[in-house]
Amino acid sequence: MYGWYGDGGILGWVVMAVMMLLFWGGVAAVVIVLIRSGRAGVGGHSGSPHDDPERILNERFARGEIDANELNERRTVLRNKL
Repeated sequence: MYGWYGDGGILGWVVMAVMMLLFWGGVAAVVIVLIRSGRAGVGGHSGSPHDDPERILNERFARGEIDANELNERRTVLRNKL
């Protein structure tokens, strides 16, 4: 009558509800994965434990906060300590 040619009855409603739950669950899963992957890129590190402190030392040297002698001394201490 209103352009709806038959209804699915209760089974149609159940299927529609399950599909909506799957859809929104999938959207939530994608958002969670994107958030977690963004955090891993910022705070996570890969490689040996020497990478992060040495990277910081190299950045400080590049900014001019420490000179070459201090860089070498601190790098030696880090490598002997770790």
